[in-house]
Amino acid sequence: MSLATLDTLRPQTRRYPVPRAVPQPAPEPERPRIRAVPEGTEARGFALYVGVDELKAAGSGVSLPQLVEALKRTVAELVPDAETYAAVALAPHGAGGRDVEVVRLALQDPAALAKHRQTVAPVEPPEPKGGVVIDISRKRVQLDGDTAPLTYKEFELLQFLVLREGRTIDRGEIISTLWADGGDDVPNERTIDVHVRRLRAKLGAYEDIVRTVRGLGYRFDRHADVTIRWASTPSPDVF
Repeated sequence: MSLATLDTLRPQTRRYPVPRAVPQPAPEPERPRIRAVPEGTEARGFALYVGVDELKAAGSGVSLPQLVEALKRTVAELVPDAETYAAVALAPHGAGGRDVEVVRLALQDPAALAKHRQTVAPVEPPEPKGGVVIDISRKRVQLDGDTAPLTYKEFELLQFLVLREGRTIDRGEIISTLWADGGDDVPNERTIDVHVRRLRAKLGAYEDIVRTVRGLGYRFDRHADVTIRWASTPSPDVF
């Protein structure tokens, strides 16, 4: 038998092409989770402003009470433990504007209030000649036309009382609010009396706008010669 015959009888080894590795797409980077509230806070509920008057509701075959009850039932079905509270926004007959904007203003929505102030009062009123001007927007106090030399903390204290006009504020509430960040040395209640005494001294003849309520705390009393200039947006001190 010849060598050629042996080669034909010998099993042939097949060579297959080596498969090439298919490049895999890089994994997409993890996207940050979208939050409805800023970091460090938690959502405790939401407000839904509904702009609809009684005539529009009646045109759709429902009344406002029926609409409110239907929405409350929907919330109860989806989240049985949820609590609901409904408030009706009232406006004078013939009041213009979109219904939902009227509702937001009536229910004191901060963003709507800020927009309303910019719309109805874009021109700043003239500076009064005398008396006290507490300018919340510029963080300053003027006494008979002269700027009072208040420190930042003294103005914060005065603003805190002004924003709660007519209410007596105890020393503990002042400390827990104005020194909440812990950046400065947290005073005790006796030190608050020192802060108030210094503030009143700088108010001069108008010191009695910050009144001491013996045994309770302090209160801002507005007089006829006191003008308050509000910021164009709600103060962050108001919640």
